[in-house]
Amino acid sequence: MNARKLALGLGASALFVFAAALGQTAYKYKDANGQWVFSDNAPPSGTRQDGSFSLGHPIERLQNTIERVDSGDATTFTAVNTCLCIATFHETIIHSGDPHIADGTHFYKLLQPQSRELLVRVQHPGPDLKFMWTIALGSPDAQHKPPGPYRAPFAAGSTYMISQAYPQAYTHTTPDSKYAVDIALPDGTPVYAARDGLVINVRHDAFRGGASAAMMDQANMVEVLHDDGTIALYGHLHWDSIRVHIGQQVSRGESLGNSGSTGFSTGPHLHFVVVRNAGSTAVSEPVEFAGPSGIAITPVTGRSLTAY
Repeated sequence: MNARKLALGLGASALFVFAAALGQTAYKYKDANGQWVFSDNAPPSGTRQDGSFSLGHPIERLQNTIERVDSGDATTFTAVNTCLCIATFHETIIHSGDPHIADGTHFYKLLQPQSRELLVRVQHPGPDLKFMWTIALGSPDAQHKPPGPYRAPFAAGSTYMISQAYPQAYTHTTPDSKYAVDIALPDGTPVYAARDGLVINVRHDAFRGGASAAMMDQANMVEVLHDDGTIALYGHLHWDSIRVHIGQQVSRGESLGNSGSTGFSTGPHLHFVVVRNAGSTAVSEPVEFAGPSGIAITPVTGRSLTAY
């Protein structure tokens, strides 16, 4: 659901590059049960529909990647950081065919914002060249030092239930989601920034959700870089509801978008998590929310949370 991407190369011609797409076409129609369907696939022939529509603007998102180029007797891998923040690139050559690069060799590169650098050159690669890579956003020196408790990320005076928080781990089973907080916001509920920061990534074009693994990278979200180097992620947002853009400074309490159920999700909710770069991977940090008179509230599964 973000730029922390894992890829596995199998063969000599793959090129892993993320490109920004132009306005996406979608279809709105009623199915056999009379339910409205929004899809990027055209409806079955004969289905009554309201026609197609376009999001009408470029799909804005990070394009961080490791580019592979095959040329002559060598394959080069170049780290590309389009983010407004530092990023760590980690590539493992599983098998190269190059006697100078042992199988399982790791290559790391810390890139400054909006830069690119050669990561590794493989000489005389065999046809079974295999590799994998990950990217972690933010400085590896980041330390979680918020100025105080986070603002609950919804309208002041509103109260919603926390549906998942540490130590419960129904779906929060990875280092970058361990301390994530799921809040049961109804579909279309405005979501607000929990802390000041710089928007470094958004996605707003997805409109599908479900429990299928195919939905893992289909969540709309906003990522905000804080001044201590940590990054807040607001996930599963409603399609085409994002109100901020990459490069925008946002203030605590500023509107970001609306809640939804896009991506790996079985119902409307907000997935909120603060992560930091732990060297070459993202790890989540425990968070507290501001309660009455600014007292710190630890999120607990099944309890209500009020925004102050």
